[in-house]
Amino acid sequence: MTATDPALTALAQGWWALSLLHGRIETHIERALQAQHELSVREYSLLDVLSRQHDGDGGHLQMKQVADAVVLSQSATTRLVTRLEDRGLLERYLCPTDRRGIYTNVTEAGLELLEKARPTNDSALREALDTAALNPELAPLVRAVESLHAPA
Repeated sequence: MTATDPALTALAQGWWALSLLHGRIETHIERALQAQHELSVREYSLLDVLSRQHDGDGGHLQMKQVADAVVLSQSATTRLVTRLEDRGLLERYLCPTDRRGIYTNVTEAGLELLEKARPTNDSALREALDTAALNPELAPLVRAVESLHAPA
């Protein structure tokens, strides 16, 4: 294959469209979350991921797992956790069975904020997808996203 191969060009166009859709959605959600809840998309995502933890075996995520879930480096995730901890939305504590491990839990204040922000996130996502569906280049991707977890 050469750099001007039509298959590569189509692949690059597909990647561009996917990147464009992601950027537009993230920007729209970011604006809504910031305006209404003073949360970034990353902060919301982190609260959401951590709120799904449970007590017991396998119930807590290691920081690498959290970083992977919010698509950040481990150091950026640690900084994000620290920011939310400083706001009283998260708390850290030592693992009871391994003193080297540190867990992070969402506080009651964090859970309350997450529950208030969830409808904003969902509404902004719907708005961004509806707007993107009007663009012929993005419409197929919107349909694909909508079909991922559609009820059977």
